[in-house]
Parts: sequence; C-alpha cells; structure tokens
Amino acid sequence: MVSKAELLEAIAGKNRGLLATETDKVAILSTVARLEDRNPTPRPVEATDLLEGNWRLLYTTSQELLNIDRFPLAQLGQIYQCVRTSGARIYNIAELPGLPYLEGLVSVCARFEPVNERRVNVKFERFVIGLQRLIGYQSPNSFIQQIESGKKFFPSLDFGIENREQRGWLDITYLDNDMRIGRGNEGSVFVLTKSS
Repeated sequence: MVSKAELLEAIAGKNRGLLATETDKVAILSTVARLEDRNPTPRPVEATDLLEGNWRLLYTTSQELLNIDRFPLAQLGQIYQCVRTSGARIYNIAELPGLPYLEGLVSVCARFEPVNERRVNVKFERFVIGLQRLIGYQSPNSFIQQIESGKKFFPSLDFGIENREQRGWLDITYLDNDMRIGRGNEGSVFVLTKSS
C-alpha cells in the first residue's frame, strides 16, 4: 500500500515538476494513481469543509503552469489554488519572485459548478497580472478579499474573460485534511497541500 509520505518523498526536490525527469514522472504518476485508489473521501465535491481553503501546489504535470518559469526575468514562486465553496469560486494565484520591487503575480479567477461527486466544471472569469507591490499583494487571502470587494488593479493587466471556450473541468481524485489530488481536462495532474 502506498502512503502520502511516499508521494511526498517522490516529489521532493522536483520544484513542482520543473526538475522531474521522464523517469521521475512515470514513478510519481504511478504513486499518485495508487494513492487515488485509497481516497478516503469518496464524494469529495460534497466535502466542502475539506475542500474550502487555500491549497499550495506541490507537484503538477501542467505545462501551462510550469511554463510560467520560462518567461524572461520570471521565476516560478509559490502557486496557490484557493477554493471558496460558499461562492463556488476558485482563485489560482502564482507568485513570481524577482528583483526587489519587481516581484510579479499571475492570477486567474473562476467559478465552479459540481457535475457529480468528484468532478467540477470550471469557467474562467478574470485574469490579473502585475507587480505585487503595485497592486498591493501581501497574501492570497488579502488579494482574494480585494477581488471579492470589486477592486480593479491598476496599473496591471486586469480583465474579464468572456470567451466561452475558456472552460475546463477538474476531477478531485483524492482528498483528506491536508492533501488534494486532482486531474484536469487537459490530462494534467495536480498535487496540493492545505496552506494556512
């Protein structure tokens, strides 16, 4: 039987997947699949008390996320997926450390809709990219409070996403008090841990 500790050991030192070799990826995905078979929460979408909160990304196969590290002068910092079940909202926040005063932030806000006990449809609604200092970013919670209060962030790129094609889905395949594993519509795997 595989344990969470084995998965954490497998992804340690892989910088969320940026440093994973093809051999690493195969071993990690095998460990993920075996842990998913032991999911202690058979109806994770309904377990709102476990889903709610800020989740920090530990590992992903999503090239879209990992490619943020390839922007000129950008380095991938912490990535959060913050779930607010009462409003059926997800806030994806990527911190981009850099030179002093040039730390960046990329965020996508979305609404989710349960499809069944493990899948949610996701509709992307807003995109924000800017310098942390200029938009007053201090933490995921304070940033989300500003978004929910209707604040527009200037100077930064801050716009609504109207395209009906900007949709996806996410299967929650493992959920407990401090770990969540998900699989997205593009075949990506996400391993996250509960953050304060």
